[in-house]
Amino acid sequence: MRFMQRTWKRFGNPDVANNTEHSFRVAWTAWMLAEHEQKGDKEKILKMALVHDITESRTGDVDYLSRQYVERKEEGAIHDIVRDTVFEKELVALWQEYEKKASIEAKLVKDADNIDVELELMEQKSKGHPIGTIWNASRKKAVYPKLFTSSAKKLWDEIHKSGVDDWHLNANNRFKGGDWKKK
Repeated sequence: MRFMQRTWKRFGNPDVANNTEHSFRVAWTAWMLAEHEQKGDKEKILKMALVHDITESRTGDVDYLSRQYVERKEEGAIHDIVRDTVFEKELVALWQEYEKKASIEAKLVKDADNIDVELELMEQKSKGHPIGTIWNASRKKAVYPKLFTSSAKKLWDEIHKSGVDDWHLNANNRFKGGDWKKK
């Protein structure tokens, strides 16, 4: 998975996360959303987040443009990936549940998946890459209304109110509470 690049990298070649990095952040975000919503089985959510894009290790990532032309065979991929492993039954079930978006766990993971893309785009914007701005209006119109939880919508809004450097500039650091603080 760490060698699988996300195909939207081809749109101006931004330095975007690979599939492993994406899945890792989705797991943390889904867990956080579950805590805010006070819903869902957190162990299941973490497992589902880790498996949500695992089929892309066989099928590759398919972006919004290529989806118009390719047929993904993810059902076959998930079975091939986990066949004859201790994970087979559980991971296939988790992946299928995620694909259906019928459970609160699947909805939280999908919200986290969309939030991760939003974070990635904001990071690109902070680096001066135009892709961070280009997709902003269309994603707000197409993706934001499809978020399942109020916590995801609130986080989306907070992402757009903040800067990518806020986490360390506003933290307890040398300027605010350390040895550089004026006395």
